[in-house]
Amino acid sequence: MRLRFRIVQQSLNKEGYVSEKDIKTLYSGHEVSCHTATHPNLTQVPSPVRIQEIYSDRIRLEKLCGYIVRGMSWPYGSYDSDSIDAAKQCGIVYSRTVNATKAFSRPDHFLTWNPTCHHNDCLALADRFHELLAPHRSFLFYVWGHSYELDTNQNWDMIEEFCKRMSGREDTWYATNIEIYDYIMAQNQLQFSADAKQVYNPTVTDVWIRYQNETVLIGSGKTVNLA
Repeated sequence: MRLRFRIVQQSLNKEGYVSEKDIKTLYSGHEVSCHTATHPNLTQVPSPVRIQEIYSDRIRLEKLCGYIVRGMSWPYGSYDSDSIDAAKQCGIVYSRTVNATKAFSRPDHFLTWNPTCHHNDCLALADRFHELLAPHRSFLFYVWGHSYELDTNQNWDMIEEFCKRMSGREDTWYATNIEIYDYIMAQNQLQFSADAKQVYNPTVTDVWIRYQNETVLIGSGKTVNLA
């Protein structure tokens, strides 16, 4: 889940917003991504403003977090082809929409990445997700939402129950958005021989595939003979 926050100059104010000095520590282990500098509807502003909004937000977040920021979510869930082009120019490789699919599929296009559901609906889908899990298939459960909504709707108990049901499973990979993006990109770059019995992984990411009902590791930079 991506937790949205607002940046303020001092420590936590009475509304509970996060201060700049606390961001790196508080969000350690999480992925921080862009949401534009002032949260405009990007479909309703000129192209230079789109780029400025995304790029300045990325620069500031990278300084605060200390790592490269490559992800984003669309303000108000609104985007168009020009907004997507602006995101690409700013080095953004994925951006989350608010179009819930209620499905567990991988994104068709990372810059219009549709989530499975909003966190208000996540508990109802948890059992269905586990029922679908199988060794030879992969599913993606992507929940989006805002942490402040849990206070507003008074449903922290719901999200805690969801986390309890989803946690500690050996058949589930718990990943950030950028980890999923990088893994799928590496998976897509695997090179197979004409007879599909040899595979080479040219990336720096280890990738696993299924071959004759067995899970096979294709290590970074390695060539594996499958038969």
